[in-house]
Amino acid sequence: QVQLVESGGGLVQAGGSLRLSCAASGRTFTYYAMAWFRQSPGKEREFVAAGRWSDGSTLYADSVKGRFTVSVDNANNMVYLQMNSLKPDDTAVYYCAAHRGPIVTSGYDYWGQGTQVSVSS
Repeated sequence: QVQLVESGGGLVQAGGSLRLSCAASGRTFTYYAMAWFRQSPGKEREFVAAGRWSDGSTLYADSVKGRFTVSVDNANNMVYLQMNSLKPDDTAVYYCAAHRGPIVTSGYDYWGQGTQVSVSS
């Protein structure tokens, strides 16, 4: 059974940084795309970034490009989201997700429980 567990959320001032972690277990994730999504109150869940274990490819939403970096640690089945230059608009619950196949921005099969990120102005 696939399990994704996020950690690293918290409260930070605008301009600050946070690193989110996602521990993946339950199978071999070599050919999986691992993504981060976020959802703030009253808004739909949106794609943030994704990385792929096998070829190192990445994809970012325009809103976070240049500020966020996704990375995967194959040896330890970990996925990270380094978030720099945070803005109040980045406030949301951040979710880790997994999908077997190429990087896509929707249709992920497995989800974590989410971790709250709050950015104060």
